[in-house]
Amino acid sequence: MKKSKILGDISSIETMGLVDGPGIRFVVFLQGCPLRCKYCHNPETWAKTNGNVKMTPEELIEKVLRYKNYYGDDGGVTFSGGEPMVQKDFLIECLKLCKKYKINSAIDTAGSTADYSEILDLVDLVIFDIKSYKNEDYKKITGRSIDNSLKFLYDCQKKNKKMWIRSVITPGINDTEEYVLGLKNFIKDLKNIQKVELLPYHTIGVHKYKELGLKYELDGVDDMDNDRCVELQKLLNNR
Repeated sequence: MKKSKILGDISSIETMGLVDGPGIRFVVFLQGCPLRCKYCHNPETWAKTNGNVKMTPEELIEKVLRYKNYYGDDGGVTFSGGEPMVQKDFLIECLKLCKKYKINSAIDTAGSTADYSEILDLVDLVIFDIKSYKNEDYKKITGRSIDNSLKFLYDCQKKNKKMWIRSVITPGINDTEEYVLGLKNFIKDLKNIQKVELLPYHTIGVHKYKELGLKYELDGVDDMDNDRCVELQKLLNNR
């Protein structure tokens, strides 16, 4: 492949991901995120230029192609982060190469950036992270307004994109039936929703904050009870 001059700043790569989209996925965690979610477990990805490796789109896809036989018809590549759309130019070129080599592509995003039209034209699946469906709560959790996220969701609908919906359930923040039923109402008229998942909050990444010299906003909050999260998922599914 002829290599471009664009370099992606990559935090890490997982070659056999099983939870970041359908099938087996090659998961690319890109640097950069405008949000500061209280429960973020990847704070090392916040800065746009602090990754472990820099690669051109061609170098990355060459690596993906080595594993292509494992992915079958359902698997492929998922671009996560951070917020993958922060590195828009790099992501677009990667998605173009995915199309060229018939590799299924997905982005795991909160829709928190403003310029994404070409990305939506190229990507096969959007895994959309709902921080909250209320602006006041969204600001408390992320430090930002919900406006970009809502516009992104609207444009996904306009472009008829296939979507997964995810929402992290955190003790003391949104682990209530009221939140889950409100979420159900928020998404009930959306098209092309293939899956809706409630993800239990965990403290796996807390040690990273100490290593980076950052304050962890949810210090003292325990992991979400998995059984309770399953109950809330059933409530979401049943109603």
